[in-house]
Amino acid sequence: MVLGLLATACPLFRIGLSDSGDALTYGGRIAGFTVLVAAVVELIAAAAAVDYWRKRRWSYSGVAVLAGVVLALLCSISFLFLQVGECFTGYTLVGIVLAIWSSVALFRLIRCRAWQGLHVPRKIAIGVIVSTLLAGTNLAYTQLYVPYVLPPVIQSGAEFRESILANGGAQMYVTVHLYVKNAGQVPVYILDSIYWIHGGPASSVSDAKAARDDLIYDGAFVTPVGRVLNPGEEVAQDAVVEINNPQKRAYEAVKAQTDVYVIRKDRMTMPSDYERSRVGAARLKREASGGDPPNAEYRYRSAISNSSEILNLTRRRQRISVWRVDNGEWPAIVVDVSPPGDRIAFDPIRPLKNQKIIDRYGLTRVRGSTAQMPYPELLQKARSG
Repeated sequence: MVLGLLATACPLFRIGLSDSGDALTYGGRIAGFTVLVAAVVELIAAAAAVDYWRKRRWSYSGVAVLAGVVLALLCSISFLFLQVGECFTGYTLVGIVLAIWSSVALFRLIRCRAWQGLHVPRKIAIGVIVSTLLAGTNLAYTQLYVPYVLPPVIQSGAEFRESILANGGAQMYVTVHLYVKNAGQVPVYILDSIYWIHGGPASSVSDAKAARDDLIYDGAFVTPVGRVLNPGEEVAQDAVVEINNPQKRAYEAVKAQTDVYVIRKDRMTMPSDYERSRVGAARLKREASGGDPPNAEYRYRSAISNSSEILNLTRRRQRISVWRVDNGEWPAIVVDVSPPGDRIAFDPIRPLKNQKIIDRYGLTRVRGSTAQMPYPELLQKARSG
């Protein structure tokens, strides 16, 4: 029994020491300190077990052992519960072994009536239990549940500004203001961004991706990739777009639109090498790994870790891959979060398929509204400027 209690204390100390200082959220750090307390209880229970099964000098040794065994059972159940729907890991085996051992030990302690040394008035015990439950419920709701379910609010968009003619009217340069803003209370990582400038017939937002639109220019507007966007922070860039032979263009309007992929910072950790992991199209073709989408222009890839040590121990390693793909008039960003060797592509068009990824890491696609300006008006501003 002593070995079982010590075996329970070891992973609890590892998890508690890590999460109490390094967990990403306040609730995670509180949980880390709680796990540390549980590990100390297991050590006390192990010492009490020596006394209980030998000389019983301490009247509460049986109660201490009972508390340690019950705690070990709860911990093993928690390990197994966190791995529901996950792949088998080393801690799956730890959870199974501890669950079997603690169940047998609990049955034995119940038969021995290990709680007989406890002399606490019933009313006091009930009062302590009720007060603890109320305080714990309030703490869990305000510090754990509310921040976890609070969705990120990310805004993105584009705005046409000045335009000028150059080289005797052979080129027109149009300035487009692009931005992304965190209007919520949840920090996020920006995985990548893209914007499109199209020319074509005037249209409503619903048919802004009409096939008749010509792609004038596209590119990224948030650098570096992998940067953190904190609540209230905004990243903006003015892009200057060149239109050749503007007088000969039969456009009715010029349109600008943005697309940004973000992931919650409070649910995972993005290493600093994500920005430096860029691989170009030539190398992707040479590698020919089979996991890259067709016509990929570049790829960012990095391992990620979960928001707490207990999740790192009970879940498989994950990595995130981000590609920019040439799709003709509408180049796109493709995001994949999956274990190394697997491919589970993020598809925002079919959200139910990706619900597990979305819920776990808060992976979100932020599509900005379409900014549209009549092309004759743009030309007139350029001539008058």
